[in-house]
Amino acid sequence: MLDLSRLDLDDIAQALSNQTDYEHRWLINPDTGEILFWTSDTGIDGKTPIDLDELDELPINPLPSYVWYQDMADFAERVSDERASRRLTRVIQGKGAFRRFKDELHEEFPELLPVWYTFRDTRARNRAIEWLVDNSLIDNSAATQYIAEHPTPDLP
Repeated sequence: MLDLSRLDLDDIAQALSNQTDYEHRWLINPDTGEILFWTSDTGIDGKTPIDLDELDELPINPLPSYVWYQDMADFAERVSDERASRRLTRVIQGKGAFRRFKDELHEEFPELLPVWYTFRDTRARNRAIEWLVDNSLIDNSAATQYIAEHPTPDLP
């Protein structure tokens, strides 16, 4: 098992949200917890192409976009400002929701940006914890303790 305190949860969360193609992948070394970036052209060292199947590292497959979409929907639903809630709920309907949500926050509700980033990042780190448990890289007790100490923040 890896030591949770030595892992970069932000990097794992980034890898879980990275919706790129299969020519680029994030990997984790199951022995050290080191996060590596692999490309089909340059492998993991930036120079030598290598097939993913030849590596001992574990791929960090991205989570579906609907998982990240739900963060926006939950934020829009839970924010107490009724005008902001209505507008944010409206802008996430249909294609381009991520861009419109970001634009709406920046242009109309900049005071909510720090709250959104904290909300989003906390959820992303907790998903990283869940992914680590699901892949038997950390134990359940460490995960449970971390999530208890880092709950999704209340919204204004």
